[in-house]
Amino acid sequence: MMGRSARDEAGRRARRRVRLGCSEPAAYSSDVGLLVLRAGVGATLFAHGAQKLFGWFGGHGLEATGAGFERMGFRPGYPSALAAGLGEAGGGLLLATGLATGLGAAAAAATMAVAASTHVPNGFFNQNRGLEFPLSLGIAAFGLSLTGPGRYSLDRLLGWEPTSPRLRAVPLLAAASLIAKRQRALRSGRPAGVVDPHRPSAPDGSHGQPGSALAGDPGAPRRPGNA
Repeated sequence: MMGRSARDEAGRRARRRVRLGCSEPAAYSSDVGLLVLRAGVGATLFAHGAQKLFGWFGGHGLEATGAGFERMGFRPGYPSALAAGLGEAGGGLLLATGLATGLGAAAAAATMAVAASTHVPNGFFNQNRGLEFPLSLGIAAFGLSLTGPGRYSLDRLLGWEPTSPRLRAVPLLAAASLIAKRQRALRSGRPAGVVDPHRPSAPDGSHGQPGSALAGDPGAPRRPGNA
């Protein structure tokens, strides 16, 4: 007769076969889904950040972006533009590659929270320059900060542990502080540019052309006929 240890081992093998047979396809789909989501959101954020930092993809670089941020109430403007560019480009790159995913996703979500706050007066829909686009990117990034990167990521390849919740909270708290600081500046009566619903924009609220009264980061192309 089969000994107890042999029966136990046979049982473990049978349970393992059942478990793998049921869970592997679902796990594979989940990991691929996370990879697609990370790559899409990360690449979009990186492109907008590169507009600000380097003037790539039709952007105008930090000087023009900083001047626009200053007029929008983010003072001083140059460091604010630098932080936005790093949050988008750096956070997007970390998301896309799945490296330090929790921190990169939190930084991207925080940057989009600040961006969405500038669109609130225009309502929700993107066609009216509302907060739809930055809010969607921010929600996606925040969700990825909670789920982790999945199997197909540098975090998994390197064996890195998930970012601690306290560390993920740092960029979100910084974003809340920046939003509050801008609101105080606006309440003080100091003039600031607003998001013009007739101009195209990047997801962080940047818009216009260098030197215009409403310029943020003028990364997006002008529509024909816009002043």
